[in-house]
Amino acid sequence: MALRPRPDARRSWRPGHAPALLVIPLVLIVTVCVVDVLAPPHIHLGPLLVAAPAITVAFAGARVTALTGALAVAAQVLIGVFRGVLGSANIQAQIAALVVVSCICVAICVVRDRRERQLRRVRSVAEAAQSVLLQPLPSQAGPLRIAGLYLPAEEEAELGGDLYAAARTDHHSTRLLIGDVRGNGLAAIGNAALLLGAFRAAAHRQATLPRLAVHLDAAFRWDTGQWRPPAEQDTDEDFATATLLDIPDHEPVVHLITCGHPPPLLLRDHRLTPLITRASHLPIGFGGAFGITTYTVQTFPFEAGDLLLLYTDGVIEARDTDGVFYPLADRLPNWTKDDPDDLLHHLQDDLLTHVHGHLDDDAAAVAIRRTAV
Repeated sequence: MALRPRPDARRSWRPGHAPALLVIPLVLIVTVCVVDVLAPPHIHLGPLLVAAPAITVAFAGARVTALTGALAVAAQVLIGVFRGVLGSANIQAQIAALVVVSCICVAICVVRDRRERQLRRVRSVAEAAQSVLLQPLPSQAGPLRIAGLYLPAEEEAELGGDLYAAARTDHHSTRLLIGDVRGNGLAAIGNAALLLGAFRAAAHRQATLPRLAVHLDAAFRWDTGQWRPPAEQDTDEDFATATLLDIPDHEPVVHLITCGHPPPLLLRDHRLTPLITRASHLPIGFGGAFGITTYTVQTFPFEAGDLLLLYTDGVIEARDTDGVFYPLADRLPNWTKDDPDDLLHHLQDDLLTHVHGHLDDDAAAVAIRRTAV
């Protein structure tokens, strides 16, 4: 299962709020009309009617804004009739100004609504691409319960350079990948898609985890450098930090290869243990360039009831307004007994609270709990 960011305060608006807020311009129109009709001749509140369509444009569409403008114009005419000054140049100027302002507000609504429709179409395409690229993790894989979390740094973004994937093998184990592609924007998304595609194509076929790591490094480096001149390939800066895991169904262990990525965290009985490997290899994309042909696998205990958290550096490098990094190691022991989904919900809420809703980098996490076979 993959969790998506929860709506924050900046996204909490819904069109359903419009009927309630529509009371404000209506009350304004009625109040100005009544006061102007009943007040002494030297008191004129009619010019305030221009605020009605100006307020409405902030929360309603073109039709409602046009209706509010029409009501404001009608109120101004009514004031002129009751005061007997409808034919005066002052009232006619006020009516003309109100008509012009109302038309401008309606035009603003039309342009804004068109842009919002375009944005919704773009977001629907991005969501479809995201569902293909960063496919949801299986909630259950053998004895494992799994959940994933992806938080984009940009508010409207659906994709980025952080990635994760899982695959089942023929020898009753689950393989997982979590990684972070260098850079951002379309180039990072393309490289993330490349790495995910190479993993999904080979994770169930490669006999060993080191062979899979060699395959990913070769596929990544070949594809990102195939169109560059030979002189530029040695200075290629396309790479991805990554962690590869193989978790057998019937053996309480996890096999691990780290390629420049933050170490997974093992949670057991409110205790946290970083799974730091003796040999952290170069990031994916650098192995072939430095002649690396094999990768060292390290094995750690992973027993029933244990929970394993994988994460990208966007989590541990997230800072608050004072520049303090997010204290992941201090927070996790409080959530040891939670299911993977609940743990990631806690992590998401706590992380966004720490950074006051604004991440400087994409962040991803995967929680895995082993259950009894």
